[in-house]
This record gives sequence, C-alpha cells and structure tokens, in this order.
Amino acid sequence: MSQTIPSITVLTLNIPTPSGNSPIHPVLLHDEDGYTLIDTGMIGQFAELQAALEDLNVPLSDIKRVIITHQDIDHIGNLGALLDAVQGLEVWAHADEIPYLTGAKPLIKFTPERRAMLSAPVLALADQLLMQLPEINIDRTLADGDILPLQGGIQVIHTPGHTPGHLCLYLGEQRFLLAADELRVVDDELVGPAPPATPDMPEALRSLKKLTSLNVDKVLCYHGGAFIQEPEKRIAELSEQPEA
Repeated sequence: MSQTIPSITVLTLNIPTPSGNSPIHPVLLHDEDGYTLIDTGMIGQFAELQAALEDLNVPLSDIKRVIITHQDIDHIGNLGALLDAVQGLEVWAHADEIPYLTGAKPLIKFTPERRAMLSAPVLALADQLLMQLPEINIDRTLADGDILPLQGGIQVIHTPGHTPGHLCLYLGEQRFLLAADELRVVDDELVGPAPPATPDMPEALRSLKKLTSLNVDKVLCYHGGAFIQEPEKRIAELSEQPEA
C-alpha cells in the first residue's frame, strides 16, 4: 500500500549543542505539482534531512522548490547540497535577502565569533556553502503581500528585524502561521525573536504588528515547534511590547 503524504509535514532536525540537541523545524508542503521545502536545516544536516524525507517516501527529485525565510545558516545550511542533488530546483526568497543568498553581501550574523563556535568539520561545510552562494540563482523574488499558488494560497508577510528580508508565511485555509524566527516557543510559551540573534530588535517588534490581523489557530516556530494555545491573543500581547 502506498503511503498517503500529508499536505503539510513539519520536519524535525536536531542541532547538537553543549546542553543537548536543539530541534529545528523545516516544513514540507505537498501540492499537485510536487513538493516545496521551507528552509533547509543547519549546515552538515543534509543526510539527516534526506533521511527525514526518505521516511516519508519523498525522493529528493520530487522537491520542486525551496522557500528560504531568511539567510541564517540553520535555514540555508543545506541549500547548496540540495541544488547539487536536485536538477531544476527553484529557490524563492525575499528581495532583501537575495544579496546575502548570492554572496554579494556577507551573511550578517555569520561573524568571526559565530564561526569560532562551529566544529572544524561543520566550519569546512560552511565555507563550502559560502563558496557556492555566488552560483545560486533566485528563481522567484517574494514581496510582502504576495499570494503563492501553494496550499490554496500562501500569504507572504515581510517581517524584517531578525534579518532584512525575513519572511513569515500564512496558510489562510488552514489558519496556520509559519513564523520562522519571528516567534519562538520557549518553555511552552510563545515569545518573540531571540534578542542576541536579532540585529534590529525594534524593527522585529514592529514586524509583530503585521501578524495581529491574521486568523490563526496554530503557529509553527522554527525554534520551539507548534503553539496552539490562543495564538492570536498571545501574538497581540507580544505586539504591544515597547520597542526599546
């Protein structure tokens, strides 16, 4: 019997840290024309990503496009490997991220201090990815308010602050918000972006206000997973924080 693939599958990959594994959550969308992967995981996780897809009986060749919510290395880490493995794979991203994704500008948070935190093998993979960036072509430039022809219509919400071109994606039919790093779940509570990893925190807090008009039953955060306890109320509360 063939396996029925859900239209939306939340993947779980694990980033090893000194305090244990830190899970992250790329998302796989299944539409009539194939699959869309939203973010690609951390550098060095390609085998884990491929294994997660194989568990779903999804061959890499069935992935038609990757949507990059933003430039951080735990989101673009396997982009180069995917482009090598999947012929014709499209890359979609916001215009403000494109100079970073194509190597025209350095990744804003991949500083010498952050490089020093990586193991030698992971750093080598990171440098390999950085060398590939100038060869990456962005096939579709996304803008605030775009409605993507996926899952009955996905709304693109530009939420700068964490990075200049950071995106959230809203699946209106499912009342489901993919918040990327604009929101996190920490100790079972929905919170805003991580200040140490958010260069423009006032802008990121202003971006939260864009989410308050949405009808949301479920939020998925790249860090922390799903939040379903009155998410609209909690997003409204977070949006009222002072922009200090």
